[in-house]
Amino acid sequence: MGDASTQARDGAALGQALQEELRRIMVLPDAVVEAILVALFARGHVLIEGIPGTGKTLLARTLARVTGLDFNRIQFTNDLMPGDITGSSVWRSGRGEFEFVPGPIFTDIVLADEINRTSPRTLSCLLEAMESGTISADGETHTLSDSFFVLATRNPIEFHGTYPLPEAALDRFLVRVHVDYPDAQSELGLYLGVDPQQRLDEVAPVLAREKLFEVFAGVGDVEVSRPVAAYAYDVVRATREHEGVALGVSPRAAMAWIRAARARALLQGRSYVLPDDLKALAVPVLAHRIFLRGSGDASELVTATLEQTPVSL
Repeated sequence: MGDASTQARDGAALGQALQEELRRIMVLPDAVVEAILVALFARGHVLIEGIPGTGKTLLARTLARVTGLDFNRIQFTNDLMPGDITGSSVWRSGRGEFEFVPGPIFTDIVLADEINRTSPRTLSCLLEAMESGTISADGETHTLSDSFFVLATRNPIEFHGTYPLPEAALDRFLVRVHVDYPDAQSELGLYLGVDPQQRLDEVAPVLAREKLFEVFAGVGDVEVSRPVAAYAYDVVRATREHEGVALGVSPRAAMAWIRAARARALLQGRSYVLPDDLKALAVPVLAHRIFLRGSGDASELVTATLEQTPVSL
């Protein structure tokens, strides 16, 4: 992509094109669209929370279509087995040998639907894939797509037949976003026959696969100054010292936060990170990695910590 300024311009142009195409199909808050694209560019994964019927599957299909990447959906259920995800070896009598038949995880974008409905054993194979880009099957390790990207969904309301997601599982997701009911105009359009699937069929990719990898490389070249890194540390330390927190932001989570901020800077057309990049992504990147002493969500705590932590540049 050239020098840093050219990388930034190209990243911003691609980000704008992707956002415009996504909005042609469905209406989402800008912060949600931005967080998902940040995760894609930063080579992370996304946890989408929301009730059924709010367009999470459509969102994943749209993202695959506009990026030109291949897509598979895996419906997680109580009886799903690891081999249903990874694939398994099948005996080929004609050749007198076993042949590995890849499962649905061998694609670019995976929609892992309702991941909290499956057993820890089955979930573990998805977590391995998200962590290392590989899967283990029948004693062998197989490498996944070099653009492997997971969009996982979780219904935060229903608990029957579900398993709690452990801390290690939540930590695999770079960002967590919430998809709520559509706004009134969009929902009325659905009632009046506006078919998002028909619109999706008309969408064309806005970037070539090679360009996406140039963006991946460009994110790593975005500069993080020492004062910006110090600000990130001050926020992280504050979460660890808060009396209501049992487990604050880890160094690995903090590094994920900075990587996400680099991707956001590129989407904004900059070759350097600002504190505003960190602030914009603090809740989607950090809140699901903080565990309170009591029940509840850490989003409000993260927001309050940002308000109380000064920026000194």
